[in-house]
Amino acid sequence: MRILHTSDWHLGHQLLGISREYEQQCFLNWLFEQLQSQKIDSLIVAGDIFDSANPPAWAWRLLYQFLAKVKQQLPALDLLLVAGNHDSPSKLDAPDHLLKAFDIHLIGSLPRLSDNSLDFDKLIIELTNGEGEVAARVAAVPFLRPGDLDLSSIEDDVEDKLVAGVQRIYSQLGERIEQLNNSQQASIATAHAYLVSSQISEMSERRILGGNQHALPVEQFACQFDYTALGHLHKPQQLAGQPVHYSGSPIPMSLSEKNYKHQVKVMEFESGKLNSVQSVIIPRQVELLKIPAQPEPLEQVLQQLKQLSLPSVERHQQPLLEVSVLLEKPQSMLRQQIVKALEGQSVRLVKITSHYLEREDKAPIKFNENLDQIQPEQVFKLKYQQQFNCDAPERYVTAFNDLLVKSYADEQ
Repeated sequence: MRILHTSDWHLGHQLLGISREYEQQCFLNWLFEQLQSQKIDSLIVAGDIFDSANPPAWAWRLLYQFLAKVKQQLPALDLLLVAGNHDSPSKLDAPDHLLKAFDIHLIGSLPRLSDNSLDFDKLIIELTNGEGEVAARVAAVPFLRPGDLDLSSIEDDVEDKLVAGVQRIYSQLGERIEQLNNSQQASIATAHAYLVSSQISEMSERRILGGNQHALPVEQFACQFDYTALGHLHKPQQLAGQPVHYSGSPIPMSLSEKNYKHQVKVMEFESGKLNSVQSVIIPRQVELLKIPAQPEPLEQVLQQLKQLSLPSVERHQQPLLEVSVLLEKPQSMLRQQIVKALEGQSVRLVKITSHYLEREDKAPIKFNENLDQIQPEQVFKLKYQQQFNCDAPERYVTAFNDLLVKSYADEQ
């Protein structure tokens, strides 16, 4: 049996105001081709299907078009999708009866029975091989919020109740799958969470489960499941040498992810045992550029931008550009100068990052010990100095004080 694991599609995402619809459509087209060419039996999407709880209409269209295409052309393929922390559980659960009619499993919230026990029938999904035999069972767990964990029944002396609550859910599901499985059937888990020793990107991923101090232990999954399909972190990674993998996001979700090797994971099972896990690199449709690689003076940067030689393509295919400039002090008309240097270039400017030279004679502003004696003007000057490595011009300080006086007058 061959299973493809992906996650963190973030359909509906915008990068600094730029829609990712074209890139996400390309990814889903490529993904469908992989399902065909690699003879995949099951697809698992481990959370963050959408970028927000209220995604745009085109994001829903991409999802439903993809699901329909798979079921029409690959009717035997099992489809399992679970919610992530960006998704709305109730909105993903809403079409449950309709999707079940087409044998599509989309789990938004953690299902429980009237006695508050786990609904094993909904949480444990059977996956079949090419012969139609049940070859694996999945603990299909969506992103867990504190309200899903029934923390009131956990002993008070437990060090971390959040982690204990999550562990209890996976322990119960793992034990139930073990009871149901025979020696020829595999056990798999999905988790949209932060695990111990995993690496987050600089800007994209929200710290979930109450913060990284509540990171889940890898052993919880490695001891109970033959493979764990993780979502939430955008950097593909395997944890502690165990069959516990983040597939990562299919496209960069921030400029800090431009060097990630975005991929999906293809796992192969034989007689209930994990034979191999293959990383399949996703082709990037829109490049992310940073010019220069390290901040340089403005004149040198403008010269580099004028000398760019990029192929002419449609606007939605043009690279997204971050410009990094080294300045002595804030530069007026900075953006206009950069835009002019890029005239005629097939590129989209999305960000200008300014870095400032350190001043040797810069003396830190010292505050009185008592916070109630710190004046707003002092805070303004310190913030300006920290950001621009120079003293705030007097006209800025005057303007700040004028605004302060006006704000105080309005309050009165």
